Amino acid sequence: MNILENKKARYQTLGCKLNFAETNSLRDKMLQQGVALAGEGEVADICIVNTCSVTDMADHKCRQTIHRMLRENPGCLMVVLGCYAQLQPEAIASFEGVDLVIGMEHKGHTIEYIGRALARKQQQPGHACHESIAVASKDIRTFVPSCSHGDRTRYFLKVQDGCNYYCSYCTIPIARGRSRSGTVAEMVAQAEQVAAQGGKEIVITGVNIGDFGHGTNETFFDLVRALDKVEGIERYRISSIEPNLLTDDIIDFCASSRAFMPHFHIPLQSGSNEVLRLMRRRYDTTLFRKKIERVKQVRPDTFIGVDVIVGTRGETDELFEESFRFIEGLDISQLHVFSYSERPGTKALEIPYIVLPATKHERSQRLLDLSEVKRLNHYRQHIGKRRPVLWEHAKNGMPLQGFTDNYIRVECSGSQNELRQDNMITTEVLGDFNENQTSLTIE
Repeated sequence: MNILENKKARYQTLGCKLNFAETNSLRDKMLQQGVALAGEGEVADICIVNTCSVTDMADHKCRQTIHRMLRENPGCLMVVLGCYAQLQPEAIASFEGVDLVIGMEHKGHTIEYIGRALARKQQQPGHACHESIAVASKDIRTFVPSCSHGDRTRYFLKVQDGCNYYCSYCTIPIARGRSRSGTVAEMVAQAEQVAAQGGKEIVITGVNIGDFGHGTNETFFDLVRALDKVEGIERYRISSIEPNLLTDDIIDFCASSRAFMPHFHIPLQSGSNEVLRLMRRRYDTTLFRKKIERVKQVRPDTFIGVDVIVGTRGETDELFEESFRFIEGLDISQLHVFSYSERPGTKALEIPYIVLPATKHERSQRLLDLSEVKRLNHYRQHIGKRRPVLWEHAKNGMPLQGFTDNYIRVECSGSQNELRQDNMITTEVLGDFNENQTSLTIE
């Protein structure tokens, strides 16, 4: 007898694209076991929260989400996964109503643990199990594959997990363990399965994907070249890659490849070499600038997104201004700005200079304003040019939206029925455009 049969589940994911990919894969496996999605207004039998712990606010949101789902689904089996679950398993297991907390090493067996917990819960109705299943980060060795279909037109392929870098501000190596990955052959097989299901675009995800290949004697460049050969996949995007791992070979290959888009996301974190040193990053601003220049040299139309953290310990006013000027001078397309948050157990806590919250907010706003200038400039450069667009499914009578190959969001007033069935058309990027728009409009 399958104890999961005819059960209904509700899922909540917080944090990064990797978490969303893992949740979606778990949801698909649960569906295969007979666990349906709970509809609106229905009380779920099982609630699963995949957590993030990148900041104090992330921890707070995780706790809020757990308590809200318990209120809305009384009597459910409450399961907590993810980074917060790995870092604070016993604390979370003690929350009223939480049944099962699963750490990183055991998440590949989540369905088995849920089945056992359901059986115990049926034996003692109304009582939470309060079970914690986690090992220390140094003992996390298992790579759990994940490839999932998002809500839009793209799939997310997890190729790597964990990190060996131990930047001073970051808990990810503690939460996810050492760097590990699947093999090139395994990743290609999953991409081929996506193509067989009609998928057109794959986003390659992981914690530190440029570090792909630990234990397999393979490299991320090997993976990129192999994936490019998979028939049926028309687009790949690299979710994020460290600048010191973005080799010229990868840049040059992506510039001329069949399916890798002119789109890179490269974390900078600071434009000050002193702050980069305090962060224990593995590059300096000279290397970062060279990577940007190389990308633009071989594909000038490339969209480049950049991560920046403001307000880290040690970031004085002078060092922030130095960072701002460096970023201002980069030929990039958009910034993703994050405010530094104190994390227990990190080396950053040993740095004496603390930035006030109001100063962090002011610095974030300046960088967000700069980001908007760069985004609009990137858009303006392509008005009137023809680009391939992958359309997303329209909802509730809204205009069709999609992205060009170089990540410009566009809208189309035409009927979806007028588009090719594979959702790909080449169109001219033009129409009414002003600084208040988040997308270009095409006719």
